[in-house]
Amino acid sequence: MQKLTCTDKPTFDKFFRLRYYENSGYTFTNFFMWRKMRDYRWAIEDDVLYIFSFNEEYFAAWQPICEQEKMQDAITKILRVVEENCGDKKFRFVAVEKIFADELARYPHAKFNITAERDRFDYVYLTQDLINLSGRKFHGKKNHLNAFRKEYPNAKYLTITEEIIPKCREELNIWLERHKRANPDNPFICYEQAAIHEIFDHFDKFKLKGGAILLDGKVVAFTFGEKLNSDTAVIHVEKADQNIRGIYAAINQNFVEHEWSDMIYINREEDMGIEGLRKAKKSYRPIKMIEKFNATLA
Repeated sequence: MQKLTCTDKPTFDKFFRLRYYENSGYTFTNFFMWRKMRDYRWAIEDDVLYIFSFNEEYFAAWQPICEQEKMQDAITKILRVVEENCGDKKFRFVAVEKIFADELARYPHAKFNITAERDRFDYVYLTQDLINLSGRKFHGKKNHLNAFRKEYPNAKYLTITEEIIPKCREELNIWLERHKRANPDNPFICYEQAAIHEIFDHFDKFKLKGGAILLDGKVVAFTFGEKLNSDTAVIHVEKADQNIRGIYAAINQNFVEHEWSDMIYINREEDMGIEGLRKAKKSYRPIKMIEKFNATLA
């Protein structure tokens, strides 16, 4: 097994194109962003991509990235790796799709306890809903957007380019300091900031699309994402100055309208069990949720 580097993107992309994946985690960008926190390792055998991660407590496996007919044999190989490498750690499959959870349930050589992980369900929206914000159900969002436009008529939306990235980095650092003061014991905040800076280092290479809102020459919001499958874009990151009323509604609506209007769906990833984030994601009225499951040996 080898560690993940930015040069592995073409290999991962080739495997992710084998099937229609709806799980937002199945992009190289997501694996690259969190590789240091989760210590990802990967290997390819018999046209199957295997991905593992480690921490002090768990030895974890992601579902094998392959055609469905190869999944049963892949489970056997994963359990063999677990037996050789797990040691005193606990083992689990993490954030797997329903199709693979069903394969685990059918697996004849071991039994698994399979549980839905609600905190990691993805929120998926109709693109046109996020662009138009039409009807009573989006009345509040439209009000926030209109209030922003009225109060800040000089605000400008720009597609992220190399010229804009330094200004995005400045806003990211301000966001970090603000959140560190509010959550001084949360290490995830610093991990996320460092991961976003790394993505900016490789922005063109990763073929991402991004958008920013400029106000008086300063970036006050930015976001970026990529194509997840044939009809869905996934939004990886969205940061904004929360002291500006309507800024989140503005960056969300502008980004989807300018960069993703040709997609049917927008996947805005998970809420991680954070109450405020869950409320915000629900307020945009998802058209569906993408279930994810964990599994342990019974």
